[in-house]
Amino acid sequence: MKTLPELQRRLKELEAEIAEARRRLPAHSVKPPVMHMLLDLEDEYDSVMQQIAALKNAGRS
Repeated sequence: MKTLPELQRRLKELEAEIAEARRRLPAHSVKPPVMHMLLDLEDEYDSVMQQIAALKNAGRS
């Protein structure tokens, strides 16, 4: 498992990547690969958030 600072750094990277992907989305006719990339980034973001929460909860024990 990664450390909390590593996960927080990755979270910031993912936020930037997601924002950039959303800026590149056209208003109409979104291509499936572009949407798939955005969904993958959002899934990884959720995973990192869960790992951060688990580390913080483990620190309380």
